[in-house]
Amino acid sequence: MNNVDINNIELEEKDSVFIKCDGCGSNMTFDPLSQTLKCDYCGNQQDFKKDAEVKELEIEQAFLQDASWRDETTAYRCENCGAKFVIGVGESAVSCPYCSTSHVVKTEDLAGIKPSAVYPFLIDKAGAASASKKWAKKRLFAPSSFKKNLKEENVQGLYLPCFTFDSQTHSAYEGRLGKRKTRTVRRNGKTYTETYISWRRVSGTFDQFFDDILITAGDTPQADLNKIDDCRRETLCVYEKKFLAGFTAGHYTREIKACWGDAKRVMDARLRQLILNHYNCDVVDYLNVSTQHQNVTYKYILLPVYRLNYRFKKKEYPVLINGNSSRVTGKAPVSPLRVAIAVLLGLALVIAIIYGNS
Repeated sequence: MNNVDINNIELEEKDSVFIKCDGCGSNMTFDPLSQTLKCDYCGNQQDFKKDAEVKELEIEQAFLQDASWRDETTAYRCENCGAKFVIGVGESAVSCPYCSTSHVVKTEDLAGIKPSAVYPFLIDKAGAASASKKWAKKRLFAPSSFKKNLKEENVQGLYLPCFTFDSQTHSAYEGRLGKRKTRTVRRNGKTYTETYISWRRVSGTFDQFFDDILITAGDTPQADLNKIDDCRRETLCVYEKKFLAGFTAGHYTREIKACWGDAKRVMDARLRQLILNHYNCDVVDYLNVSTQHQNVTYKYILLPVYRLNYRFKKKEYPVLINGNSSRVTGKAPVSPLRVAIAVLLGLALVIAIIYGNS
């Protein structure tokens, strides 16, 4: 993607994301639709350069790095759910973007790796609410109160902390694989068809390059992250603090070494399947794979997500909308009343069919 500079206007660099409007002096926020900084009070817009030349970083440097993000953000910790998140210096957090409670306190715990890349928000809160409503329509047993809750004013924009990893792998493997076959045999004068396994021993080497294995670095489960991992890759930009204006960002709670370990397990599983795909087998006795990693690089990425929280029968039901692609994931509550009505309607239909055929 080329650098974006629609009006050739570059904002003066400041020490925080607390950016004032040149027209009226109010705070400016990042507007996903125009990809500019926008004043909600007077409507003034200011563009800024976006650098699409995102670089891969050597992972060994990350293991030793202790950079600080403190000069441009303020860190908060939620005393209810324990989540850590940051906002621009000068702004204040009134609620936790993860659990929506107001039990948040400032913290100085912000040392570590600074983000290197960001996927910008491309849809606004109204677009996120619209996407969530379309998703909710397919949840037939969800209570009506849940669907009514999916509205713009309940949406919170949040950048999720993630690491991506690249690696050139070289694997040596050996194993015993089998293929089920059938044959006809005669016993005691009778003919039978029996199934047996034809075994073969395999060994060899396998080379594979992995690009951008995405691993959660915060409290969002990896399974949820995988469901909304469809950002438009051409929109990825070098991290710029102006993207954070008006939004919060989760600070990573999982060290990069732990995330790299998760990435290797993802690669190991894929390598195993890729190797098996080369053989026509349906039974695996064993397959030992030993893998070496070379030229390992990483990026610390902020992933844009809109989050809605709903509480039903003392249980939280978060809905996540990818702010870059509009993809939605979540688990809707089930209304016992709607289930009961569906069961009764089903029974009535069955009875009607029985009497209709009698």
